[in-house]
Amino acid sequence: MKTTIELPDELLERSKAVARRENSTLKALIEEGLRLALRARSRPRKRAPPFAVQAFHGDGLTPEFAHAGWDKIRDEIYRDRG
Repeated sequence: MKTTIELPDELLERSKAVARRENSTLKALIEEGLRLALRARSRPRKRAPPFAVQAFHGDGLTPEFAHAGWDKIRDEIYRDRG
């Protein structure tokens, strides 16, 4: 069956280059890509576990950082621990 599709110029040029490099055709490359995409979508997708917000009580800072400025907090985060 014949059909017409519009592709971004950059994608088309890259596709043609790959087909030439592999001594293949653009048609074969498009068919392969569609088959791979359809196969990937036919597999059941694993769902991520539901996200639950964990309640936190407090101000989030240890006494050492309760009144610290951002510079001190940042330096501690990126401190070399090696």
